[in-house]
Amino acid sequence: MTATMIEPVRAADRVASARRHVGVGETLSQTLTMAWRALKKMRRNPEQFVDVALQPIGFTVMFAYIFGGAIAGDVKSYLPLMIPGILSQTVLTTCMANGMQLREDMEKGVFDRFKSLPIARIAPLAGPMVADLVRYTIAAVLTFGMGLAIGYRPGGGAPGVLGAILLAVFCGWSLAWAFTWVGTIARSVQAVQGISMMILFPLTFLSNAFVPIESLPGGLAAFVRVNPVSHLVSAARDLANDGVVSGQVAWTVLACLAVIAVFAPLSVLGYKRHI
Repeated sequence: MTATMIEPVRAADRVASARRHVGVGETLSQTLTMAWRALKKMRRNPEQFVDVALQPIGFTVMFAYIFGGAIAGDVKSYLPLMIPGILSQTVLTTCMANGMQLREDMEKGVFDRFKSLPIARIAPLAGPMVADLVRYTIAAVLTFGMGLAIGYRPGGGAPGVLGAILLAVFCGWSLAWAFTWVGTIARSVQAVQGISMMILFPLTFLSNAFVPIESLPGGLAAFVRVNPVSHLVSAARDLANDGVVSGQVAWTVLACLAVIAVFAPLSVLGYKRHI
């Protein structure tokens, strides 16, 4: 009788220990472990870098030579307007992949293994996003590198370019939380991709990334002025072209922090629904 009663207690103890509280230090360590896992996954699947490598190079060359003469008179004059826009578009569209990869892992049962581990619930979500900072940085560096190759000379110098890259990467990372949440509630990878494109592509193209706001008709210009992507593009231009930390930079950072505050908890709650 005693042995029969002890065994359930021991089983309950094991469950309780597996569900123990995880401290901040352990959460950070587990997040970095998941980030390393995601980096190894990227190394074994080089196709994940195709969009990161080809999009900034292809879009920079294509937009410069197609629209440069029509919008600014010549390619060189168009580059200070276009390069920060390409930077913002490339990093933001790259972050869509996070939600799709999350949904794919959930469909393959990878997260079924994570739920049995005594780890922080946010670690499997935040880890791949930390690893994706590498992809965002590669895309940003290639954008400026191609711009320099075809004649772009940023007035803000190296500090301004670095500031624009850091700001764009931070924005991509914050927005990735929104797509991570979409990944937890959508029913398939295709659904995540469709929802993400439906949200992001209008925001990136209906912005001041490629044309001056003054050239747009009234109603469209009003939307472009309040478009969050336009604030990011303007902030990147202020940093890269002028080396100025303007009010646009401050508003962009505040908007990114707001997105994280809203969608990081939602992503964790959506993840918990599946465990």
